[in-house]
Amino acid sequence: MNTLSTEAWPAITLTLQLASLTTLILLLLATPLAWWLSQTHSPWRSVVAAAATLPLVLPPTVLGFYLLVLLGPQGWVGQLTTAMGLGTLSFSFSGLLIGSVVFSLPFAVQPIQHAFEAMGRRPMEVAATLRARPLDAFISVALPLARPGLLTAAVLSFAHTVGEFGVVLMLGGNIPGQTRVVSTQIYGHVEAMEYAQAHWLAAGMVVFSFLVLLALMRLQRKPDRLQA
Repeated sequence: MNTLSTEAWPAITLTLQLASLTTLILLLLATPLAWWLSQTHSPWRSVVAAAATLPLVLPPTVLGFYLLVLLGPQGWVGQLTTAMGLGTLSFSFSGLLIGSVVFSLPFAVQPIQHAFEAMGRRPMEVAATLRARPLDAFISVALPLARPGLLTAAVLSFAHTVGEFGVVLMLGGNIPGQTRVVSTQIYGHVEAMEYAQAHWLAAGMVVFSFLVLLALMRLQRKPDRLQA
């Protein structure tokens, strides 16, 4: 009976590390951005919202290509990191992390923004009448009320990072132990006509995706039960 190859486990470990770090960074970045988008009346709101949503509609290879150029030796980010003695970030785990954060940004921003908008302005107004500072009110009032959106954003960001392919292949290649994740491992097995190994990893991805959808449905039902 065929099982996972020894090459698959480093790819699984790297995928989980990448997804975990991406999710953490996205929650830190997306939460204030989603709050600003839900509260502001700035004329720049639509521009910022469109930019944050752009990775959702761009082909992954297009996004990966421009990130590769940006982080490469000819890009301004690549030139900056080279001048700092860090080298270029393309074809490295750090580059994969940057690409994953950019690619999954809409999956973090939108659920949190919708949660803040559903909360309305009344809770913050009440907190202000109690002389709570804006930051204190945000931490003690807004974030707890937006908890379902935060959980949804975390689950979606993690799952989306686990399943991404085009961006990681363009930006990181398929270097064993450095940039080879589960999706590119499956691609490598198929190229080598190792279909049994590809089946094991692909089946694992199907099960994982099903469990993610099931978890999201349960998360979405809990607020409804509380309201009922």
